[in-house]
Amino acid sequence: MDIKGSNLLRAIVSFIFLIFFSVQCHSEDTTAEQSLDKKVMKFLQGNEYGWRDMNVPEVDGQKLYDLIIKGGYKNAVEIGTSTGHSAVWIAWALSKTGGKLITIEIDEQRYNEALDNFKKAGLSEYIDARLADAHELVRALNGPVDFVFCDADKGWYKNYFTDLDPKIIKGGCYTAHNVSDSRWGGQRGTREFINYIKSLDTYNTTFYSEGAGLSISYKIE
Repeated sequence: MDIKGSNLLRAIVSFIFLIFFSVQCHSEDTTAEQSLDKKVMKFLQGNEYGWRDMNVPEVDGQKLYDLIIKGGYKNAVEIGTSTGHSAVWIAWALSKTGGKLITIEIDEQRYNEALDNFKKAGLSEYIDARLADAHELVRALNGPVDFVFCDADKGWYKNYFTDLDPKIIKGGCYTAHNVSDSRWGGQRGTREFINYIKSLDTYNTTFYSEGAGLSISYKIE
């Protein structure tokens, strides 16, 4: 075989090897993803009726998951972890987009319980849980951020938003819990935030009312 033929053969063998390796890696990734899905679903089903302590209802957790998958978001912040129900849904979605969640909780007991829940759900590697005062930490976080879920002290909602707004990328999504566009506006203290975010030309805001009330604001500029 001449040199040209030998080089062609090596190229063909290398190409076949690359295809085989790619298929094998894809198969391994798919298997790992399916295994994680089973673990998370088993955890959520096993705790379906056990969430207390200001956690979100399942329908809102599912909505957060869907928003992240649809937007392909990767850099998420949650303000108010509680014991971790919403963070599990968010991190599960981020496991599929290649992202990670920073979640902040001020109460040590809830924080420790959340850490245990993240471990049981198999999602710890996708979550950077911080025990801190969100009034201080949110302001100090680095960007960019493309997804936010706010579920902390309602009277501070506007402050959290204005602290994070400069760090949110165009196309990013800011969500807030226990909020509605009704006359009463959700839980006490949220009306200032609602009026403010609706007034902004830089965001398009809608409201999801299937659960406990969720504002969904997309940054358009």
